[in-house]
Amino acid sequence: MYTVDTTTEWRQQYGATSITAILQNVRNILSTTRGTVPLDRTFGIRQTFLDKPQAEAMALFTGEVIAEVEKQEPRVRVLRVEFAPRTSEAADGRLYPVVTLEIKEAT
Repeated sequence: MYTVDTTTEWRQQYGATSITAILQNVRNILSTTRGTVPLDRTFGIRQTFLDKPQAEAMALFTGEVIAEVEKQEPRVRVLRVEFAPRTSEAADGRLYPVVTLEIKEAT
């Protein structure tokens, strides 16, 4: 199992391979708003959960994370999506997903 935590600092690794590349791809999916990539407008997470009550937003965001990560990075299976508490941004209503996943075996 691997965890992608969007609350931590990270740097893009160009030329990454293997597991590092897969985890980096997942991180890119989670940090990209759908419609912002010029040649692939379907890449990223839809923001349908914005301006919703927190419980509803978390449920919608969780579903979106699972669907998009598994669609856009088919080598992984999402096991769990949690949200990291960040008290400094709590008043802003920001959600930071922490995604636990497994990498599928090559078939």
